[in-house]
Amino acid sequence: MSSTALVEVVKRHTDGRESPVATAIEGVMLLHADHEKHPSHLIMKPALCVVAQGAKWTIFGNRRYDYRAGQALVVSVEMPAFSRVEQASPAEPYLAVVVEFDPAVMHDVVACLDAPPQPRDPLAHGVFVTDFDGSLADCVLRMVRLLDTPRAIPVLAPMIMREICYWLLTGPHGGEVARVVLANSHTQRVVTAIHALRDQFAETLRVETLAAIAQMSPSAFHRQFKALTSMTPLQYQKQLRLLEARHLMATGEANAEAAAWQVGYESPSQFSREYARMFGAPPRRDIAMLKTAAG
Repeated sequence: MSSTALVEVVKRHTDGRESPVATAIEGVMLLHADHEKHPSHLIMKPALCVVAQGAKWTIFGNRRYDYRAGQALVVSVEMPAFSRVEQASPAEPYLAVVVEFDPAVMHDVVACLDAPPQPRDPLAHGVFVTDFDGSLADCVLRMVRLLDTPRAIPVLAPMIMREICYWLLTGPHGGEVARVVLANSHTQRVVTAIHALRDQFAETLRVETLAAIAQMSPSAFHRQFKALTSMTPLQYQKQLRLLEARHLMATGEANAEAAAWQVGYESPSQFSREYARMFGAPPRRDIAMLKTAAG
């Protein structure tokens, strides 16, 4: 695949619009930035994040991943993240393609393999950076080029998605990708507990309850959870709560006190302290700065 070809098609379909740019293909987004950006907090879903031009870093828990043109970040588990575009300019903007994974498609492709890849390290992290070339790169280019022929998307996009899953699963990191869809793996059981935590993040956290969902002892669950996400269950929950509170305030759905209560905080002062620690400013000041930047 020519990197120039991917740069050209992503630049054309973003047309200078800032990230993220939704597309007509479900689960595919294009990213564009013509300057280095301040770090941003977000929830990253399982996805392939391909850099066509420029560079970026993303932090999960206490681990930082740097990736640039010719590389891809692969996220196998939904996690809070802290991310920053660090190489971009009007002449050479940061350009990237995000392809979210469909667990059902991934599971189906695994089932079709003669010998599903096995994870080499049961305590490996749920994120990795890989070089982006060969058949996988060709698939992503063809996926983005479908935007030029919208009528072909419903027919061809699902086929290309299966190809992407196949090349990921049969590549050098296939075991790390496969373990999140292997029903009997420790990782899949931890992912099930993560989904429960995500859906009930405003409730009081009991590691014993999550461990029971994962069918593991509390100590083993805590160890597996931290290995996978680079954070403890409590840290994961806290980031989800604060991200949701920020969203509620930024959209005008709640003030600071109401947002704190809605996401599970009983102490406004604790909420304000933890919010400032994560976002760099107390709630009201942070939201004011967000609105000023957006306006």
